[in-house]
Amino acid sequence: MEWKDNVPTPDDIIDVGKKKFGDFFKFLPWVILGLFVLIGLKGVIYSIGPDEVGVIQRFGKYIALSSPGLHAKIPFGIEKVTPIKVEKIFKEEFGVRTVRSGVRTEYSSSQYLEESLMLTGDLNILDVRWIVQFKIKDPVKLLFAVRDPQDAIRDVSEVVMRRLVGDYTVDEVLTTKREEVDHLAQQEMQKILDFYQTGVQIVTVKLLDVNPPEKVKPAFNEVNEAKQEKEKMINQAWEAYNKVIPKAKGEAEKTIREAEGYALDKINRAKGEAERFLATLAEYKKAPQITQKRLYLETLMDALPRAKEKYIIDPKQSSILPLLNLGEKGGVKQ
Repeated sequence: MEWKDNVPTPDDIIDVGKKKFGDFFKFLPWVILGLFVLIGLKGVIYSIGPDEVGVIQRFGKYIALSSPGLHAKIPFGIEKVTPIKVEKIFKEEFGVRTVRSGVRTEYSSSQYLEESLMLTGDLNILDVRWIVQFKIKDPVKLLFAVRDPQDAIRDVSEVVMRRLVGDYTVDEVLTTKREEVDHLAQQEMQKILDFYQTGVQIVTVKLLDVNPPEKVKPAFNEVNEAKQEKEKMINQAWEAYNKVIPKAKGEAEKTIREAEGYALDKINRAKGEAERFLATLAEYKKAPQITQKRLYLETLMDALPRAKEKYIIDPKQSSILPLLNLGEKGGVKQ
């Protein structure tokens, strides 16, 4: 191609372009149309996972929820779908961070004292570490009622936990009241989150670790050891008490019962003897001689079996000395 004076004019450049790109410009509208179709098809089909629901918005306004599976929507930004996991359990950690989860969970060695340091009801400081597990129960409220649900959950959890720890003593938070704190924290967090319509359901609140701060741990351990020693001595004293006092009470009760039995036996015997004497007296009055003889015979029947030797003396005998062997000790041969 030759140009006049070897310098191309604008018309010459346009002619060259038409010759080289003429075919391309013929198909350019179709290419642009094809791109719009591809973009539109990509924006029409969307998928929702099995543990999700889709929140559909049209020009930013909520219109419906979509179930798991494949669905179609109006493309080009007219309709927008946000998938929300409603079956997954989410977790927020306070005072600690998980490095690796598994059979043995590993936590970061870093300290988050701005989250975990708390003041107890008896004005002691504790390093309290806990987790909050939650799930989404209302995805619409989650998207439209709260600007940042994660920050809301963390703020509410810290407020509730600090207030509850401040209601108990340091010993209670460390030992006996941990489960109670977990339960109350879950209830109060749920109440506040429902009030602000966050669409979040608290599954569990769990205290992971409660300890005094590192700087005061040695002194705190010494106090605990002293308390344990005190409890040990008290328990030993009660053990000794429980061994001696019940035994002494038992012995006293036994003595009292024996004395009461002895007294009752003596009273009953005396009453029996008195009644027998009165009966004998009545019979004696009726027949004195016969009663005397009967009493005499009864006395002999009682005494004679116990006598080793018996001597029958003639009433006319003036002395019994000739009948006794006084040279023998006790009347018995040695």
